[in-house]
Amino acid sequence: MALRLYNTLTRNVEPFIPLDPDTGAVTFYSCGPTVYDYAHIGNFRAFLVSDLLRRWLESPLCQRVDAQGEATGQTGYTVHHVMNLTDVGHMTEDAALDGGGEDRMVVAGRRLAAAKKSGALPAGAAVDPNDPYAIADFYIQAFKDDARVLGLKVVADADAHPQSDTLPRATAHIDDMLRIIASLLEKGCAYVASDSACYFNIESFPRYGALSGNTLARLRAGAGGRVQAGAQARKNHPADFLLWKPDPAHSMRWDPADFLGEARARSLNLREGYPGWHLECSAMALAGLAGSAGMIDIHSGGEDNIFPHHECEIAQSCCYTGAPGFARHWVHARHLFVEGAKMSKSAGNFFTLRDLLAKGFEPAAIRLELIRTHYRSNANFTEQGLRDATRMLERWRRFLAAAGVQHGAQGDAANASPSLRNIALSDSAQAARDAFTASFDDDLNIAGALGAINTWIGKTAAPGESDTALFFAIDNVLGVLDRPSLDDARGSLTVTVASAADSASRASGLTDAQIEALLNARTAARAKRDFSEADRIRDKLADAGVEIKDSPKGTTWLRTAKL
Repeated sequence: MALRLYNTLTRNVEPFIPLDPDTGAVTFYSCGPTVYDYAHIGNFRAFLVSDLLRRWLESPLCQRVDAQGEATGQTGYTVHHVMNLTDVGHMTEDAALDGGGEDRMVVAGRRLAAAKKSGALPAGAAVDPNDPYAIADFYIQAFKDDARVLGLKVVADADAHPQSDTLPRATAHIDDMLRIIASLLEKGCAYVASDSACYFNIESFPRYGALSGNTLARLRAGAGGRVQAGAQARKNHPADFLLWKPDPAHSMRWDPADFLGEARARSLNLREGYPGWHLECSAMALAGLAGSAGMIDIHSGGEDNIFPHHECEIAQSCCYTGAPGFARHWVHARHLFVEGAKMSKSAGNFFTLRDLLAKGFEPAAIRLELIRTHYRSNANFTEQGLRDATRMLERWRRFLAAAGVQHGAQGDAANASPSLRNIALSDSAQAARDAFTASFDDDLNIAGALGAINTWIGKTAAPGESDTALFFAIDNVLGVLDRPSLDDARGSLTVTVASAADSASRASGLTDAQIEALLNARTAARAKRDFSEADRIRDKLADAGVEIKDSPKGTTWLRTAKL
């Protein structure tokens, strides 16, 4: 069996067949963060779905296929993964196809200015709230730091190859965007309206709506109120979308003449302005991945990107390149809820990674909780789920310890683990491998994959080298056991630990080293039969949100942080 993946475009689970199966290369574009604020856990849920798919494609457990979808006997694709950083073009009224409202970078600047004045910025942070490029730099760095803690491989790629365009910034591709606009205008697929804004003509692309199901007839009526009434009169069709907009008040502007030449820019009636945000991803994906074919293998994002964003990307990209499509496979993650409710700052259930670290949740548990719901189901991020993830991780660590692997939170043992290719698996390990592989090949069935792991562990009393090799191959897909410790993650992000008096943050007050020291003191007290002192230490740990469990093999502990 080989990977079968749900394709939003065809609305079917279908074999994944790359555009160039002979080489084993896969081109993969993911919609990344808009860098006017910290990314929240809902954003990271979508990013981690892309990371999980990428890790599976690269895994030696994943079978490669030929052009007919038949297994070749080779395993593991070479994935060229690009994720954009949108640092221009987003407005406060992005729900309208035309854009509108206030530049989000300006809003971010006011927020940073207030934080700077109140002393709320992280220690050492120096950012000019009046400089949109500096604002973008600040939030890009924050995103990269968070992504490293959660294990996004695309960011690791960018770290390893800093001169690559693995994490392209929209502002670095204005030339590509203007070349696309000029070509679309010259082909009659776009036009400059009476307000001097340039719009894509969706009637030039009859297949518009194939991804989302929004037909041209439905959009003629205004797409359920998505199109600004005041802009409709200026456009050929109510759903024609923005490619370029002159706006002297916008914080970031470019003169098309600087990129196209004075004569061509003026003949096309293009004036100083900024790009529409749909255009940005087309330009970066085509520049970084598509090559002469004009297509990529996989495009991913959250389900809120399907319409209008990805629908518009397909139209403008196909009209520009003449290719029959933009991406062969479209993958979309559904929304994340927190304790059954939509995330909202006013409801108090809106969290960034840093918020969760401050409350005492370890990075591995956060990543596992974010990936263990199937990507085509809404995920419910809960305190109980985080506790369950923590206990699952502890079970896996005990399994590795029983095999003689001292696998700490840093995952040092992963670097020295035996290669799966050189190990003969036991019958139980082979059964686990087959079940795990079958689950991931079934549209990334994460529940089935986790079930295969836990069944295998439950049946394996004395794990050996082959079990260790398989487990590390599996964890290279899941990416959880090599996450940094809570203390190291806090240090790398300069996370401010919440007050221990805050009942929702009790576990945040003690470091791992402090907890271990208290446990050693408790062990010493019990050895002296000073049970009152031992109980006092146990109560102190409980008050700090640390649960301990005694067994003949010793004492283990878990944080019981609260959302």
